[in-house]
Amino acid sequence: MKERDMRHAIRLTALAALAMAAVAGCTIPPHPGMLVPPAAEVVPVDARVTMYGLTLDEAIRNPAIAERVRAMFGPDWAGGQFAPTGARTYFVGNTPPRRIRIGGTNYIAYMGCVPGDCSTRPSLLLIREGGDEIIARVDDGGFSHYYTYGNVSRDAGQLIADSGKRALARSHTS
Repeated sequence: MKERDMRHAIRLTALAALAMAAVAGCTIPPHPGMLVPPAAEVVPVDARVTMYGLTLDEAIRNPAIAERVRAMFGPDWAGGQFAPTGARTYFVGNTPPRRIRIGGTNYIAYMGCVPGDCSTRPSLLLIREGGDEIIARVDDGGFSHYYTYGNVSRDAGQLIADSGKRALARSHTS
């Protein structure tokens, strides 16, 4: 009987310690080599935010980045493996561009969607200042697809796009 009581006391103590750690806001550091989502914030708009266009459609047709956008999507631009209807169909919208800082780097953010299906098929296009790096997130009914152009890996692009999307969502609810 004593051994059973002892096991029960150990379990309760372990559970109490876990609860205390959770209450105290204890965080577990990521494993070495694991990428951490960068901090992101929407920052005040300035004249640079419209350098590629006042709308998403203008931006993807802008001569300074149009070919880079198409190259980033490759065959998916017109209809491929991850975007059977073509990634181009996701990049429609007339919301004004936003300026966003992700991991200390400034981006111009354009949000769009497939017309008539914005709730399940939105898109995000992030253009790093200077236009040398472009990141896109395309959501297709619960699945997210990520595209990158320039010196940014797909894994880093995913973290950047997700952080940017969360910051933009927070700015709409604030």
